[in-house]
Amino acid sequence: MQPQSGSEVDGQLDRSFQRIDSIDLLRGIVMVIMMLDHTRDFVHNATFQFAAEDLARTNVALFFTRWITHFCAPTFVFLAGTGAFLQRARGKSKGELSRFLFTRGLWLIVLEFTAVRLGFTFNFDYSFFGVMQVIWVIGLSMIVLAGLIYLPTVVVGLFGVLMIALHNLLDVFRVDGWRGPDSPVPSFRNKLWMILHQQFEPFPILWFFPSPVVVVIYPLIPWVGVMAAGYSFGAIYQLTAQRRRLRLVLIGAGAIILFIAIRAINIYGDPSPWTPQKNSLFTVMSFINTTKYPPSLAYLLMTLGPALLALAVFETTPGAQRGWIGKFFITFGRVPLFFYLLQWPTAHLISVLLHFTFGKPVGWLFQNLGPGVPLQGVGFNLLVVYLAWIAGIAILYPLCKWFGGVKARRRDWWLSYL
Repeated sequence: MQPQSGSEVDGQLDRSFQRIDSIDLLRGIVMVIMMLDHTRDFVHNATFQFAAEDLARTNVALFFTRWITHFCAPTFVFLAGTGAFLQRARGKSKGELSRFLFTRGLWLIVLEFTAVRLGFTFNFDYSFFGVMQVIWVIGLSMIVLAGLIYLPTVVVGLFGVLMIALHNLLDVFRVDGWRGPDSPVPSFRNKLWMILHQQFEPFPILWFFPSPVVVVIYPLIPWVGVMAAGYSFGAIYQLTAQRRRLRLVLIGAGAIILFIAIRAINIYGDPSPWTPQKNSLFTVMSFINTTKYPPSLAYLLMTLGPALLALAVFETTPGAQRGWIGKFFITFGRVPLFFYLLQWPTAHLISVLLHFTFGKPVGWLFQNLGPGVPLQGVGFNLLVVYLAWIAGIAILYPLCKWFGGVKARRRDWWLSYL
């Protein structure tokens, strides 16, 4: 472990301990990769035509551009739980931590439907209230975790692991969604199930239409289980460095092996079985094309296993010896929410400038649109997507470095909410 300050004594975290470089490094990497996906949403010419994972229409470069971003949300949510445990280890009482998790969870939900929504849509048309994405589900999961932390850590971990392992049993239960103004508004019970486990469902917030419409992309189950597992996982950071790295390798490798076994059996663990394709590469793509919404057992094993192995690798290099690349990603990993809030409007604005500069339609970038909406003459090829992504990261790096310095120098209470 390479803390920014503080030390590990007799297997316990010193209360002056502030950050863990290996965690910040991993979090920074996945945050930067995440912006690639959101840049593609605004810039790529096929975003509104078909899903990048559609093996009947995609190509290898587009598929893996989307696939690599699958590691972002699980790692982000899992490490949010780990961060909560580390706050407890630094000396917060359960009551203090519970209040913080509850209030910060509420704050994240507010941000989802205000700052995140504005960055995503560039409009104030609240007939479309917003999309319930990763910040929403992290906020709601923190509120649940605020109660779970009163249980023994091992029980919290068991709750998380069981939810991850068993939630695909719920896939058979589906309720009728809302199909537009001419269809009935779903009942409260049906809306609740959509929030819990049925993805990509729009519905009016109130019991009638017209009222503002939301779209559920990140249902609560099993994300709250991922955060709970991450919370229990934080106990590993009370072990000595050697024992911790061994646990990271064993758990990470075990998750990958279990993913391969479950996916090979092709019976349980993902609602979309893999199938042989036109060639061996596309068959491999089918094998790893697991379900993200909601994240299947196979999806979470596929993504969290390598993430844990990455943590083990990152711990082999002391923080002071990291090169500029490691320090570059750590800069983002220390201010994840600040980066997340800025990357939406940054990617969106870059797309506006590109479309305007090259004489392409711009108006759609200020409207409430979604996949399947027919748009003509918009977007650019994948090379432009990557160039736009690099430009966005370059813009945000000095801002994140500045804000990271502010958080390191000051202890204002509000900084913990950003």
